[in-house]
Amino acid sequence: MRHCINCCIQLLPDEAHTQQVSCRGGPHRSRQECPMCKGENKIVFRVDGKQMNLLAVLEVRAEGNESWSGFLRFKKGKRCSLVFGLIIMTLVMASYILSGVHQELLISSPFHYGALPSNPSLMDGENPSDTKEHHHQPSVNNISYVKDDPGIKLIINSITARIEFTTRQLPDVEDLKKQELHMFSVIPHKFLPNSKSPCWYEEFTGRNTTDPYLTNSYVLYSKRFRSTFDALRKAFWGHLSHAHGKHFRLRCLPHFYIIGQPKCGTTDLYDRLRLHPEVKFSAIKEPHWWTRKRFGIVRLRDGLRDRYPVEDYLDLFDLAAHQIHQGLQASSAKEQSKMNRIIIGEASASTMWDNNAWTFFYDNSTDGEPPFLTQDFIHAFQPDAKLIVMLRDPVERLYSDYLYFASSNKSADDFHEKVTEALQLFETCVLGYSLRACVYNNTLNNAMPVRLQVGLYAVYLLDWLTVFNKEQFLILRLEDHASNVKYTMHRVFQFLSLGPLSEKQEALMTKSPASNARRPEDRNLGPMWPVTQRLLRDFYGPFNARLAQVLADEAFLWKKT
Repeated sequence: MRHCINCCIQLLPDEAHTQQVSCRGGPHRSRQECPMCKGENKIVFRVDGKQMNLLAVLEVRAEGNESWSGFLRFKKGKRCSLVFGLIIMTLVMASYILSGVHQELLISSPFHYGALPSNPSLMDGENPSDTKEHHHQPSVNNISYVKDDPGIKLIINSITARIEFTTRQLPDVEDLKKQELHMFSVIPHKFLPNSKSPCWYEEFTGRNTTDPYLTNSYVLYSKRFRSTFDALRKAFWGHLSHAHGKHFRLRCLPHFYIIGQPKCGTTDLYDRLRLHPEVKFSAIKEPHWWTRKRFGIVRLRDGLRDRYPVEDYLDLFDLAAHQIHQGLQASSAKEQSKMNRIIIGEASASTMWDNNAWTFFYDNSTDGEPPFLTQDFIHAFQPDAKLIVMLRDPVERLYSDYLYFASSNKSADDFHEKVTEALQLFETCVLGYSLRACVYNNTLNNAMPVRLQVGLYAVYLLDWLTVFNKEQFLILRLEDHASNVKYTMHRVFQFLSLGPLSEKQEALMTKSPASNARRPEDRNLGPMWPVTQRLLRDFYGPFNARLAQVLADEAFLWKKT
């Protein structure tokens, strides 16, 4: 053979800034440079004992002359035997087809050898039909050989043997400022003392004929938000403060964040909590500003847009700021007390986990780990922020995520195939890099056909706990919320120090049907295969164990869901 023992493939040009994984050769997985790589950006992938690059577009080049020359090198007797064997196989296949059981011969490969989907930043809560996947639909009758493949179990064992929860190094505040100079120039260090939410007054220099939202990126890039901003425009001019011949507007950040996770009931929690009269959310349910929009990301596969400035994000809290402003300006103590109880919330389910943009903006990485995370910047401005996390059995979360975002060819068989592919990709990364480097690896996240990494709750929570105190978190389970909504909501009220509700308000909040439930057509597909469930339980097991240890609650082992 003229080729290198490892199949090495050039990474796409737009992935030049992503983390590199070197080629590996030999049965002992020792690190050595492949002669075909020549030091270029390569990521290899092991399939059935061979190594292939699946983090780039796979390019298959036919070599017809070599194939025929190999055939002609057979002796005449062997060629006759080969032809005779092909004839027998054809007759057998024909007999199956004629007998009406031809489907049993349609044995599909457990792996894809085509271009991988590029869907790193599926916008949680947005229309999944934008992401088109065209995968071969394997037969559901003949996948037992895939399900029982001991190689997948060995891969999981290889991953779990390399799990190491290390403490990340915190960045310096001055380094944060260098990365976000404009943000630090807009948001002050201190907020108004008589407001529960972090608010401040800033001078408004626009004339009364100026549209304050004319250049807001949320309305410029999405028609869905235009009606929302129409309402903001109508309310804006009546809530300016005037002093010394100048105009001032009240600006606010959220008092609390629902930070994750997707497909864990965050929408349902949001819908119920916003019925409380003291809670005001952003004008858009999931701004995704901290994780995506401040980098200009809509979808990474579509390239980067102009970065959304922090002012565009603050605009989303103007309606709540107007009410708080009314309370601050009210003459009666009763009215002031009523308005000052208002707290602002934000509910982007990407906030806890999505740091995919870091490779495009932060070039001082250490061993492939991001030098800055979302929580570093939130903490720099709001060290007292309250954080709510909704979690779910990560195995069931992954299947729900797959059903929601996959647009075609959905089945338990297809899900199993994507899971096995994702597990192999993840193992390829952890063989050479730290757990944190792989969890935040944008190229790896792009390549995985299911979002396996989102369920690694312990990794994300431990990184959040490096900057925020444990008492600032309320960690909920979807399973508990579904079984007793009233109890869950009372825990949330207590955590946020909200006032009590009337019986009518509480009944409306707790007895309404669940939001964002699984679609009927997805329910009709049934559950995942038991073997897929077992593989995922083995994979997520060590991460759940660490989470349960941190939270001192065995319910987060999800032994009984």
